[in-house]
Amino acid sequence: MPVKEKEITILNVPIDVPEGTSGEWKVERFTVSEEDIRLHNLRCSFAYGMHGREMKAGTYTKLMRGGTMVMSDTPAERWDHYDFWRMAKDHVLINGLGLGVVLAACLHKREVGIVTVVEKDPDVIKLVGKHYLGNLPEGKTLSIVNEDAFVFKPPKGVRYGAVWHDIWDNMCADNLPEMHKLHRKYGRRTDWQGSWGRWQCERQR
Repeated sequence: MPVKEKEITILNVPIDVPEGTSGEWKVERFTVSEEDIRLHNLRCSFAYGMHGREMKAGTYTKLMRGGTMVMSDTPAERWDHYDFWRMAKDHVLINGLGLGVVLAACLHKREVGIVTVVEKDPDVIKLVGKHYLGNLPEGKTLSIVNEDAFVFKPPKGVRYGAVWHDIWDNMCADNLPEMHKLHRKYGRRTDWQGSWGRWQCERQR
């Protein structure tokens, strides 16, 4: 049964990007067993910085580059984008396509009408972006721009309801200078903006 629009949040919007490969990128499903969960959640209860990243058993989707998992649609990773999804309204800008978790949630949010995604890797657009472009909910507008986030120039006169920066593979304090640069770039062009993992990066520093 499809999830009704009013019931969809960043935590339960379906991620149905087909499995496939383009260049060095791959989308594939993976299953987490009850035994895997017990061990993972036990580590989360003791490891610094892992609180709140517990998981549930089930089948998930991941985006791989080579042999490295760049992102997945597990509950913990969905929560990482919650603040942006909560603030998203009108025309939103997302720097970084990834698996499209936050994009999918925005396309199903009543308050969002237009989504612009800036993604520099054409293989990610081919593998993930085309799926969303071909399955747009009624009344929504989606543009995916093949451009570097630091080079992309927003159209003159456009103001965004919210902007989200998610162009990094991992949470590291070394990402902070780039986050600051992007936040300065959009400081006067949006009502709200945020960067994936920023507070964790600041805590590491």
